[in-house]
Amino acid sequence: MRTALRSMDPDQKAVCSIIEKVVKSDREERVTTVLRSALGLKNREVISLAGAGGKTTLMFRLARELFLEGKKVITTTTTKIFEPASGETAFLFIHPREEEIRKFVGQHINEYRHLTIASERLGSGKLKGISSDLVDSLWGLKEIDFIIVEADGAAGRPVKAPRQGEPVIPSVTTLVVAILGVDGLGMKVNGENMFQAERVSRLTGIPEGSEMTEEGMAVLMTHPEGIFKGAPSSSRVIAFLNKVDIPDGAAKGRGVAQKIIERREPRIERIVLGQLRSEAAVSEVIFP
Repeated sequence: MRTALRSMDPDQKAVCSIIEKVVKSDREERVTTVLRSALGLKNREVISLAGAGGKTTLMFRLARELFLEGKKVITTTTTKIFEPASGETAFLFIHPREEEIRKFVGQHINEYRHLTIASERLGSGKLKGISSDLVDSLWGLKEIDFIIVEADGAAGRPVKAPRQGEPVIPSVTTLVVAILGVDGLGMKVNGENMFQAERVSRLTGIPEGSEMTEEGMAVLMTHPEGIFKGAPSSSRVIAFLNKVDIPDGAAKGRGVAQKIIERREPRIERIVLGQLRSEAAVSEVIFP
């Protein structure tokens, strides 16, 4: 397929930009439902991703899987994300007016089947997201099968605790996936290794400068002020432990999973051990 850049007239270029991404045809890729099965997805979902250690990778990898199944998918954020690379989305639409975004989605979701939407280009290759209210409104478009939302940021760290006011999870969310990277185990709790290290320390009880533990990771997954803070009461919650393909990663993931189970958080329906940068995205699914 060709790569095309289309813009509004010169006076409007500053407020609207549409980039068509290069994507492989369906025939060039084998359809796989590994992530859909591991997450137990229903036929129609709004999925909010929170935490650290792989949210953006999970969003676009899951979207690609669903797209290849023939589903119609929106990927977006209520915070900021890096602009998707060629091949990660069928079409990227950016506009500051949310009514224009909604109109574009309604007109073009059947054509492209996977749209990534944002409100503004920021510096350093990042995109500013949309409001949770717009996500709620888009969910009223019955043509859409899945909306996947990155609901907070982590500045590339494998571990985080939410700041005040985050994650920003839309009220129509049906599934919250709370993510942490198992490579954070054993790292010192400080700003270099963890996002909001002071909050991480306060929630887990691990002093700053000491090493992150399996129990500490489990606390971040289950504490009311932890990773899935603000999840709608009607939504399901899944813990996703990513990067188990590092040395001893599977054992680390199982260790954290066991600590999560011991904390008896009833909302967590399953724990997925993932390796999103590997060909096989999922290593194991553990049910409490």
